Amino acid sequence: MSALLAQGLTRRFGERTAVDAVSFAVEAGESVAIVGPNGAGKTTLLSMIAGVQEPDDGALETPPGGVGWVPQRAAVYGKLTVRENLELFATFEEVPDQAAAVDRTLERIGLTDRADDRAEGLSGGMRQRVSIGIGLIADPPVLLLDEPTAALDPLQRDRLWKLLNGLAADGIAIVYSSHAASEVQNHADRVLVMDGGELVYDGVPSEIGAAADFEEAFVDFLRASRAAGGAE
Repeated sequence: MSALLAQGLTRRFGERTAVDAVSFAVEAGESVAIVGPNGAGKTTLLSMIAGVQEPDDGALETPPGGVGWVPQRAAVYGKLTVRENLELFATFEEVPDQAAAVDRTLERIGLTDRADDRAEGLSGGMRQRVSIGIGLIADPPVLLLDEPTAALDPLQRDRLWKLLNGLAADGIAIVYSSHAASEVQNHADRVLVMDGGELVYDGVPSEIGAAADFEEAFVDFLRASRAAGGAE
């Protein structure tokens, strides 16, 4: 059984269709990247899966534990400590045994020793880990992330991917959007390519291009896809 199943998800804003009948499945422990140019519909698709927006058409099947959501802008309260942030969202999520859930999440994100530090004093990478912890506080089987490393330096990105890869190894399905070709090539089991709101490719990254020229190959792929559809 899939950890996540989207069937014909569609979202319209007036006369514009932001996401057009997108269907795909994600398995437990799978890492899936959603890529595409700006305005392709990536964030809208993720927000529908997260329950932030309602689809106009289509169906979505999520596991009993639901999904965790990590938006691009970290949902962290700077005046609260790391622990207090997690406690707050554990309350929102009505998590049973909140103390145990907070301790477990602190260990998962590697911030047990910073639990009593205010979030405003943390580095960007640590704040992003707190945001991921908020997404994990209810122990969901699926974690969604929108551009999780957009504002991080290379060392912070490396640490974050070690965390996310570890979560996938523990059986959590990871679904993320990214503009970084290396993050797709190095960390995704599958890639979903969106363009103009449509899903134009669902497969392994290596079928688009090798690691050395993945970004160039991706651009060529998009141009060929648009040419085949009659639009450039």
